[in-house]
Amino acid sequence: MDGPSGAGKSTVARTLALELGALVVPTDHFATWDDPVSWWPRLVEGVLDPLARGETGRYRRTDWTDGWPKPGDWLTVDPPEVLIVEGVSSARRSIAPRLDLAVWVDGPDETERLERAVRRDGERSRAHLRRWQEFERGWFAVDDTRSRADRIV
Repeated sequence: MDGPSGAGKSTVARTLALELGALVVPTDHFATWDDPVSWWPRLVEGVLDPLARGETGRYRRTDWTDGWPKPGDWLTVDPPEVLIVEGVSSARRSIAPRLDLAVWVDGPDETERLERAVRRDGERSRAHLRRWQEFERGWFAVDDTRSRADRIV
């Protein structure tokens, strides 16, 4: 479940997870303001690889409680019937062969997505969210994520 910040990915993923009885692992559990996407090996090694072997995964999530990322709790992930990885870069080109389905969530224009994200994360995160939007524009252009999606919502 990929797409730009503030598009509604988390809402779509939660709704789908309820319908399917699926487990959601958000990329927000890994990303930080300073590290929007290079954390990916932690997700692969801690969650995707163990689950692919039928084993329990484990990772330390990023705690965003106060709007600034810090190390959070360790989480265990038992192998689910359906796993939804949700967030910016979750359908990245490098993981495409391992995905059963890549969903791109389109949202409103960038200004409205920024306002949605600020309402979610707080006013003090506005400057970080603007930098994040600049980063993701470049990321999605290079990765060509939207055009490779199986479904666009």
